[in-house]
Amino acid sequence: MVPSPAMGAEREAQACAEFYGALGIAQPVLSCLQCLRQFAGSTAKRCRDKHLEEALLLSRALSEGLQALGEAEARPLLRCVLAFQMEATSNSSSFQKLEQIVTQLAVGKEAVLAQEVGTLLSGLMPQGEVLSPGDLQSVCLFMEESSLGRQHWRQNLALLLQRLTTTLRWVLRSQPAPSTTWGYLVIKACLQLFQALPKDVAPLVWSAEKKSQTLQSLLGLLLEVVWGKALNKDTRLLVGTALSMLVNMAPQPEHGASAVLGLFQLPKQGTRELKFGELAVETPTVLEPDGLEKLVLTRGLLTCCKLDILSCQLESFTHKACLLLDVIFPTLCALTKEQKDCHYYCFQACALWLQRLRDTLPALWSLKGTRILAQDTELLQQLLQLVWNNAETPVEGVSEFIHSSFQLLLEIYYLECQHFQDQERPLYQQMLQRVVSMPWQIKARYVPLCAIVPYVGSQQVLDTYRDLPQHLLSCLSTNHLCPAAAEVYRALVRQQCVEQRGSAEAAAERWALRWLPLLSQALCSPLPILQNNAANYLLAWTLRQLPATQAPLAARFRGQDTASLRAWVSLLKAQKSVAGALPLHGEALERLCCCLGAREEGVRLAAMGLLCCSPSTNQPLSGTEVRLLRQFLPLNLNCDSSSFRQLLQAAVKKALVRLRDSSLAQLRGKDPQGTDPSEGQGQLAQAVGFVEWLLQLSITSLSPGSNFQRKKTGLLLLSAVLETCTNTWSPDKKKGQPPRTMATLLSYARQSGCWDFFSQPNLLALLSCLQDSTNEIRDLASELLVRYFPPTFPEPIALALFQLAQNTLGSPRVQEAEAGAVLMKTILQKSDSGTMKSLALEAEAPLTLPNRGLCFAQHLLHMLQAQYAAARQDLLQAAASTPMHGAIAALRRCLLQVPEVAASMRAAELAQSWQELLTGLVTTARDITSFLLGALQSQQGPGADEQAAAPSFADMGNAIGSLIMLGKGGVQEEEEDSVLLSEEHSLILTCCWVSVKEIGLLLGGLAELLLAPGLPAGSGPLLPLPTLQMAARVFREILLRCRHWGAVEGCSTGFIKFCAALLNHPDVELQAIPQTMLEQGLEALSGPRSSSITRRAAGFPVLFLCIVSGEAPAQARPLLTHCVQTLLALANTALPKDWDQTLDLPQVCALHVLQTLVHGTGLGSALLWHTTPMVALSLRGLGSPCWAMRNAAIQLFSALTSRLLGQQRSRGESCPMEGLSLQAFLGQHPQLGAVLLGELGAAEGHMAAGPCLHPALHAVLTFLAQLQPGADGPGSPSDGFLEPLLGLAGSPIYAVRAMAAKALVPVIPLPRRPGFLLQLAQQLPTTAEQIRSHNAVHGRLLQMQALLAPTAGTDGLSPEELHPVALQLEARVWLLTPAQRCPLIRDAFLRVLTLLPASFSPGLAQSIHDAISTELGSLPPGGKAGCVELQVGLAVLHQTMARFMCSEAARLMDGKRIGAVCTLVQQSNPDVQLAILCWVIARKERTCEELEKALGLTLLESLQSVLQERRDREFLRLYLEALLHLYRDPSSWSQEASHKLQGSSAACLEMLLHMVEAECPGPDLLSQALCVASLLLSHRFGDEDSALVQRWCTALEECSRSAACEELRLAAARSLQTAAAAVVQRSLRAACPVLVPVALRLINVGIHLLQDEEREVRQEAAGFASLLQQDPGELIHANCVFVQDNVGLQGLLQLLLEEFGEHPATLDMLLQHLPVLDLRGIVKELEANKAISLYKEDEPNVFAEPAVLARQLLPILLQLLEKASTSIALRASALHWLTATGPGVLHDLQYCKQHWSQEAAVRCGMKALGCAKLHTAVAVLLVRARLVAQALQVLGEDATTVPGLGCGTQELEQELELVQGLLVQHGLAPVPSQGNALGEPGPPSGAA
Repeated sequence: MVPSPAMGAEREAQACAEFYGALGIAQPVLSCLQCLRQFAGSTAKRCRDKHLEEALLLSRALSEGLQALGEAEARPLLRCVLAFQMEATSNSSSFQKLEQIVTQLAVGKEAVLAQEVGTLLSGLMPQGEVLSPGDLQSVCLFMEESSLGRQHWRQNLALLLQRLTTTLRWVLRSQPAPSTTWGYLVIKACLQLFQALPKDVAPLVWSAEKKSQTLQSLLGLLLEVVWGKALNKDTRLLVGTALSMLVNMAPQPEHGASAVLGLFQLPKQGTRELKFGELAVETPTVLEPDGLEKLVLTRGLLTCCKLDILSCQLESFTHKACLLLDVIFPTLCALTKEQKDCHYYCFQACALWLQRLRDTLPALWSLKGTRILAQDTELLQQLLQLVWNNAETPVEGVSEFIHSSFQLLLEIYYLECQHFQDQERPLYQQMLQRVVSMPWQIKARYVPLCAIVPYVGSQQVLDTYRDLPQHLLSCLSTNHLCPAAAEVYRALVRQQCVEQRGSAEAAAERWALRWLPLLSQALCSPLPILQNNAANYLLAWTLRQLPATQAPLAARFRGQDTASLRAWVSLLKAQKSVAGALPLHGEALERLCCCLGAREEGVRLAAMGLLCCSPSTNQPLSGTEVRLLRQFLPLNLNCDSSSFRQLLQAAVKKALVRLRDSSLAQLRGKDPQGTDPSEGQGQLAQAVGFVEWLLQLSITSLSPGSNFQRKKTGLLLLSAVLETCTNTWSPDKKKGQPPRTMATLLSYARQSGCWDFFSQPNLLALLSCLQDSTNEIRDLASELLVRYFPPTFPEPIALALFQLAQNTLGSPRVQEAEAGAVLMKTILQKSDSGTMKSLALEAEAPLTLPNRGLCFAQHLLHMLQAQYAAARQDLLQAAASTPMHGAIAALRRCLLQVPEVAASMRAAELAQSWQELLTGLVTTARDITSFLLGALQSQQGPGADEQAAAPSFADMGNAIGSLIMLGKGGVQEEEEDSVLLSEEHSLILTCCWVSVKEIGLLLGGLAELLLAPGLPAGSGPLLPLPTLQMAARVFREILLRCRHWGAVEGCSTGFIKFCAALLNHPDVELQAIPQTMLEQGLEALSGPRSSSITRRAAGFPVLFLCIVSGEAPAQARPLLTHCVQTLLALANTALPKDWDQTLDLPQVCALHVLQTLVHGTGLGSALLWHTTPMVALSLRGLGSPCWAMRNAAIQLFSALTSRLLGQQRSRGESCPMEGLSLQAFLGQHPQLGAVLLGELGAAEGHMAAGPCLHPALHAVLTFLAQLQPGADGPGSPSDGFLEPLLGLAGSPIYAVRAMAAKALVPVIPLPRRPGFLLQLAQQLPTTAEQIRSHNAVHGRLLQMQALLAPTAGTDGLSPEELHPVALQLEARVWLLTPAQRCPLIRDAFLRVLTLLPASFSPGLAQSIHDAISTELGSLPPGGKAGCVELQVGLAVLHQTMARFMCSEAARLMDGKRIGAVCTLVQQSNPDVQLAILCWVIARKERTCEELEKALGLTLLESLQSVLQERRDREFLRLYLEALLHLYRDPSSWSQEASHKLQGSSAACLEMLLHMVEAECPGPDLLSQALCVASLLLSHRFGDEDSALVQRWCTALEECSRSAACEELRLAAARSLQTAAAAVVQRSLRAACPVLVPVALRLINVGIHLLQDEEREVRQEAAGFASLLQQDPGELIHANCVFVQDNVGLQGLLQLLLEEFGEHPATLDMLLQHLPVLDLRGIVKELEANKAISLYKEDEPNVFAEPAVLARQLLPILLQLLEKASTSIALRASALHWLTATGPGVLHDLQYCKQHWSQEAAVRCGMKALGCAKLHTAVAVLLVRARLVAQALQVLGEDATTVPGLGCGTQELEQELELVQGLLVQHGLAPVPSQGNALGEPGPPSGAA
């Protein structure tokens, strides 16, 4: 083997530079060499490509100069470039570029280049040696990309074949086996040789004279690989392609076909030799077919075999046969049934087979003389069965092959019909009918539907499939079905355009007839997922296809409701993307502003997206767009939704890109698209100004006083600014790199005094985020600092940060310790040698070659070892002051997440130092793990790890108690018996579990990093074998002895990486470590034991999962197969006769491990092989006499169900399951279907023995019920399930009957349902005498109910189809009457009737009504008195009857029936009343206003009596909730409603308010009472009600407090919206002084609730603010667009200023929102360095931001103080406030100036930087100081009388400026912007 050419390339470059130094072309050559060196030294692909592009440009200029030189002068440069080319053989694109360079340089010197290439490639082939992977890559690339390389190999073909044969033999025979990459590269080299030199290789195979023994040997080795000598699947598949290339060289097609036939027949031929052309190859000795060899051959042939070989006649067959039809297709059919883990490749082969069939049709017609796919041929039926059975396969990627298969199949059918002039084409209609008969939830139905459309036309599809629009809507609201549905829509619209030859307007009109209702319904839907998908998938495409559709769409969205606004914005955005520009003015601009402030996030985001998007990135933002963005962004920084923040960032990034690119275009002198040249300079200044504003807005949002939402949004916006507007090049990114001319724009902006992105205040703001309590904020801030800011921190900051990191690493709080770890990592990445000297870390690490990463790691390891020593002395004290998890987390981050550290590990000179450190680290981790786990077992000696099982919780509690007692000096304190853990217990548990979890993550990450290829081997591996074995023991100990699931999960993540690194390593000793662990685990599982393993150790099953998940997915997974087979064998072992319930049985353990394997996400389809035996095992386990066995079996069965049917979809989607049909399931798993059917048959047989439940029955029925009905077809495999399920209808067990009914649904296809329902109805008895079994009758009714129940997204069966069923039920209506004594049968019969209302005849409807009226009318009051016989199910029957009466009244809108329902509400039977109230509450849509109005009036009429009786708390709650529901729309209230309450309204209000004020019935009832009181109050206003209003306002204030529960706060917000707006507006309209104070109090409640931590509360309170923004003359609620909470808060403050500004209470009320904080106390607490408690006290409202609110209140308060100059009352109020506040503000300012001028403040500055309380106190102090200055100015001489104020306005403002400057230096205040002393960017409302 030759050495790596890397050093050779560098040497050649040096020699080249010296050689050309004296020549005239020295400078161009040196420049080219510099580019090549930079290329070789770069690791990022984009950097390498960039340098090669530059070298290629230089080579073109250099070529002419070289042509003038002689051969000797040109040779060194050519040799040098070839050396670099040899170095680049691992990357084909780089190799191609270098080939272009060397070809360019060799113009006129081609012979010299050929000599150099020959010399270079000859060096790859020393005599008799094996080619290395690098050599093989060189062979491949020179063969593929270099013409001179191919020429050389052609001349040395025999030698190359010999070397390839030697190498492949060595790879297959070596023990241990080399890496799979080696074998793959040999095969790839063979393939490229056969592909590139076919004319040279062909005689060696097919000519008797020239046949090659070497090639014969190579062919034998290739066959060994095909038959499984290589375990790697990809390698075997590649051999198939190589063999096909050899076949293609056959001189005659028949010879090639004969050779292929021999390959397929090889397994049947015994041990004789194979004839392949003239080569005779012995049958491989490893001939153990696993089925994959057929796939290898088939796929290879279909990929590249010549068509004439595939279609020529085979001589050995008696009939006219060919490879394609008679050999390959039967093999394919068998493969799709057998190869469960190769589904992807099997169906890829199917699609390829159909392509080949299409391409060879003329030849096949000639051969066969007839149609290939005639309607009655077996081939067509097999093909259809193949694609339909597998159309629903869950394997990723297969659906695309199935899609293409349907298209190809229909195209072939069409071509054949055309060729044979066959006009009858029934296949199309059959496929269309089958599609229509499938449920809409099945994704596979839409694939063939798209394929059918071009052949049958759009009209026939829409006429046949009338439910298609509704089904498309359902699909658009289900993410995984959305693309398929969109494709159907597009196919139909395209087809309509093809069919419609008229004008564009005519096409749009035709489109509107079919599709306008669908699209408008989707865009106006309340479901966000449906809105977004319709806009993204359909709308823009429609406008591009048919631009004229814009007008009818716009006409649909003219309303003011939220849905119309959202749809309108979507339409505008789509229009803009198509048209390019969209002018905004007039009504459109007004509407857009309304959308930007709307309550719904979707509307706001859509409007924001409209502003930011543009088809062209260099189209500048208009002045209107910039103005709207400045208004919008500050109000949307604290949004709850994570998706909103991400989408907001994406939209802002688009706007920034537009600003940047348009500015660059203007600087280049080009006018951007759509701009006026005269506006260029203004737009440039506007762009720079907007980016600067956005930068300051982002930085201000990062204050620790801001909530999480604002900080996260601020960081995302800052990230967008830095990514877009800096010149930072990110090599790892493919897109989003800065333009080459970015420096020009940066220079322009900085000359304007803007864009100082990396200023000290900005740096300090990000550093404060590093101390945040959440990972998201810390990690994002660290990423921004590392990626964009200068490479090193200033030295004072680095020192202070390092000290802070040291301190926080020792915090017992996990969040703070993690913050310390992030700080350490960031310091490491932002330091240099100077920083290391300042930190004195190099002195700690006596290294000959100091390295930053190594020094940091040494320091952290020493810290960890010191903490471990402290823990061994006193674990309690150590857990409180020096826990170990912080240091371990810091080591993990510094070693694994810093690229420079990984690079230093690859440096040969540091290898020994790293090896020593890592060995010490693993040893320390082992010691810590043993110590901590032993401490929890009261075992801390060397034998602590001997105990295999984890301790019980009681043992752990005793052990921790002992440790606490030892830590307290042996004193046992008397403590109360509490269910809560003490802080000492929590300290020890946190220290143990978090440290153990971190150790697992650290060791796994180290193995993944250090066992990867590319590390230096000179000093040995960085993790030697003993160290890895030690790490393996640590993992085993954690997983076997740990009880904490979080620790197990964290450890398992690391263990999977550990096992994957070992199993994929070429060293067999390393591969053996996880294999040995697996064997030990299986042995421990099956062996005898004296204690429980799986029950106590959560990690024991995870041990197996991690090991088998580490296997490479591309390989055969032998460990998984061995593990599953062993577990199955163990679980199937019979239980011993004397088994003990207290111990885990091996069989139970095996089931638990299997369940864990099935749940494992990393195993995917690899477990499909084993599902049938596992399902059979779990079903058998359900019948075990052992409870633990049954429990484990049902868990395993549940896991298998999820694996087979797919996970449940998210709540936001309308489709609950993946939608696999029973037919498709049975096609994919025929053996499993037999297992399930066998269990059903056995259960049916057991029914004869009496009411005994077959153990596995319920599980089987539950599984079947989750499937979907399939398409109708004769001989369906699901038909076998029908008889046993029908038999189970008579089961004596209710649950079996109910579940069997649900399981019947997927068995009956939709087209067969009407007939089947008719059969079931006919089997019901017409008289009581015909009943043989009540159970059977009940079961039949349940089955009818299940089949009639409508599925989501469908309208169900039509009334016409169900009319015969209704007629049969009419003849059996006696089942509803008391003549049928069983209430459950009557109830089931009525439920069936409920599903058939549209099919009733008038007689049946009347009979039902009479029967129900008689029954319910005869009920005695109270429901029980007077009842002679208590019957089971009677109450359920009465409730069903009541609901039926309500539904019929709503459907028929009949006054008599409505009156009957109202009468039922007033009667005192509780079951009936509760049923009607629940029915009312459950109805979301207003479909029958007459019924709702009548029920509302009835409830109002009875309200007083219900409140007085209080017979039942739950009834009262439902009563009030139903009343609120009926009057949820303010327009529902009528004059009649007020009349009903006349006389009782005051009494009802009195009782409701008394309930809220004095009673404690629970928050749910209290909230309903408050809302009903508000409803009544909103319709009752008079002077006599002022006392009630005052009480109601007090109740609202009490319920809106932060300490109140969420239900009460929400009720307060709803009450504000219901009644408060009317009170406030009344106080404005009438000169009513009594109501003004109440109005102010209500507005104050609104301000509080708009800052609530619950989003729903804020939204309801925003509704109150929205109503107040209307003009006073408008009706409340009329056309009101509800605004966002921040806009609402702005509106309330503006209302206070404009309407209540003269009232003195306004100023006092707003000043109360400025919190009073003890600034000095906060600073002293910071400097005290007290011991940190484990738990931090929660804030009552984590969403509230006092500092932000203070800044928002400032402009309002300043304007109110201005009014004090003209208002005596306000002046007095301001003077009173100044007297109380002014002196304290002055003292605090002086304290700030004194404190932050001292060195002590600098020392604790970093700690202060992250203190939220301090930031809030400082922000409020600055606001108060500004107000004091304003008050001094307004009050003038009056202010001089205030004691303690010894300064005037000017002095105070100067002091304020000085203090703020000091605070800015320390990162405690924002930088003051021009015109705003407090530095708040943008308008005064900007901080909202």
